[in-house]
Amino acid sequence: MNKIGLVLSGGGARGFAHLGLLKALDELGVKLFAISGVSAGALLGAMYAAGKSPDEILALCKDNSYFGLSNLLWRKAGFFSMEAIQNLLNENIPHNTFEDLKIKFFVNATDLMHNKTIFYSKGKLVPCLIASASVPVLFDPVELGNQKLVDGGLLNNFPVEPLIPVCDKIIGSHVNKLKEIPEGNNKISKLTMLERCFHMSIANSVYQRGELCNLFLEPHLYEYGMFDTKSADKIFEVGYHFAMKEKQQIMELMK
Repeated sequence: MNKIGLVLSGGGARGFAHLGLLKALDELGVKLFAISGVSAGALLGAMYAAGKSPDEILALCKDNSYFGLSNLLWRKAGFFSMEAIQNLLNENIPHNTFEDLKIKFFVNATDLMHNKTIFYSKGKLVPCLIASASVPVLFDPVELGNQKLVDGGLLNNFPVEPLIPVCDKIIGSHVNKLKEIPEGNNKISKLTMLERCFHMSIANSVYQRGELCNLFLEPHLYEYGMFDTKSADKIFEVGYHFAMKEKQQIMELMK
């Protein structure tokens, strides 16, 4: 049977669609050999690789400070705190190592000082996850050794590379598909504009990497923002139903 790999993009609260996909894969009997995730995709993918079900992860992450902007913990230094998400990870991945996960796992972060992507797959897990999800300006960089690390999505928001040498087939899940804004629509918040500009700037590299997948899934999540935790259940359902529409192609990958 083919070794199936899964790529999970970043995307904040839209990452709950990844959980819907994982639920669909569970129901279809797909046993993943490896997962590669970045930012929100890394946080969610790691908990799944640790043995948590998609429904359990959804319940744990609802209203968590990382995914909901209004719930973030403000620090005097002028940045938000990762303490809540770090506690969540420590509680649910107590062994805190890549080696103790039930599925081979890769996570990437951006080395701020040397302008490059770094992949991690060995040793302590939680610090790498926190680094991968540390959105610049919102969160402090994470220091590991002599490196200052921030959100892996800055340079690689679709980390397919580690899966290519170890997997026979690869499924990609990208939750940041952009929709054209109708003419005359002037109701665009500054936060939406900033987020849109970011995803426009990295779209080409994402789609180039997407071509390396055997199945590239990109659910329509236009109406949901990256901090839209109130819509977590709806986003989850969109991801699940979108994946189930591709049931036949998913089943073919296992042969």
